[in-house]
Amino acid sequence: MVKKFKALSENQLTQTVKESAQQIWLAGLGAYAKAQEEGNKVFDALVKEGEAIQKKTRQAADEKMAVVAGKAAGTWDRLEQVFEDRVARALSSLGVPTKKDIDKLSKRVAELTAVVQKLTEAQESAEKPVARVVASAATKAVATKAAPDTAKAAAPKAAPAKKPAKPKSDAAESAVPAAGPAVDA
Repeated sequence: MVKKFKALSENQLTQTVKESAQQIWLAGLGAYAKAQEEGNKVFDALVKEGEAIQKKTRQAADEKMAVVAGKAAGTWDRLEQVFEDRVARALSSLGVPTKKDIDKLSKRVAELTAVVQKLTEAQESAEKPVARVVASAATKAVATKAAPDTAKAAAPKAAPAKKPAKPKSDAAESAVPAAGPAVDA
């Protein structure tokens, strides 16, 4: 009986092993079929999750870059200001005029040009009557040359013409030095 029991138990043991192997084999086939069936779904889910992570990472990187760029711009602006200040000080110590100084001088030159123009126009208008007097004196001189002896005794020399009085204005006083009347020789 022991032999029968051993035989039976070996037979049963073999059967149990066969059944277990069969179940393992079927589980493997089922897993393979399931993976094939749901593999694309899992793959697509992994791709979507990867895209979401990439989007979050890119957004965080962009924010960090913006912060760094802002700090760099602020630093650059300060560096530029320091440079401009130093150049301005160096130019000032060398006596180079600034744009403001040149603009101020340009404005002053324009004002003085206007004053000179007015004075020139006033002088020209005053010289026109004097030119008539000189022309009439010249015609008299030509007439007297015909009779030189009588002309010298009878015709005194013409008095030099005086310039008209200059208008008194602040700009005229500072621009034109005071001088006596000019005498034509």
